[in-house]
Amino acid sequence: MEIQFHGANCVSIGNKQVRIIADDRLASLGQKPVAKAGDILLYTADHEPVAVEPKLLVDAPGEYEVSNISIYGIQARAHMDEAQQKNATMYKLILDDLRILITGHIYPELNERQLEDIGTIDIVIIPVGGNGYTLDSVGALKVIKEIEPKIVIPTHYAEKGLAYEVPQAGLADALKGLGMEAGEPVDSLKLKGLDLDDVTKVIALKRS
Repeated sequence: MEIQFHGANCVSIGNKQVRIIADDRLASLGQKPVAKAGDILLYTADHEPVAVEPKLLVDAPGEYEVSNISIYGIQARAHMDEAQQKNATMYKLILDDLRILITGHIYPELNERQLEDIGTIDIVIIPVGGNGYTLDSVGALKVIKEIEPKIVIPTHYAEKGLAYEVPQAGLADALKGLGMEAGEPVDSLKLKGLDLDDVTKVIALKRS
């Protein structure tokens, strides 16, 4: 299983048989989309019409099975929602014996039902750019502590070439706020189910 980072909240997760693309909104940020025909597309919030023919498109809570992958969409309050609104969807993926959570722009208060639905997580992919638009390091750390993943992959931070609607914090500042060290960013994360350590660590990915 391999995870690549494409900027903003967009990541690709796949193996030799299938590729999942989460939150490919890169066109709205001045970049080329990465989704291709035959991909599984996930969106954690509202999105523009999709220009390719996906194997499956998921943009709402529910349970889905495709290509030996289990996808669980979990309803959540978006970061900019009012208290009673729930306009976001988190996704728990199970593939290649690994459990991955993609949070999207959620509000950092998870209830018992959500935590029960999330369950045990190996890898969490979570935004850290803050400034009122998405989770900052404080909110992200709160979610991380509740979920207790083995690996944290930060997303949605300031990067050259991405025209964010709201300016985002840089990765170095976000990591400092998390109080978690990360090595030099790597091109991608390649894992097997038995490759995980017991201690939570941050892995930053270079933009592909």
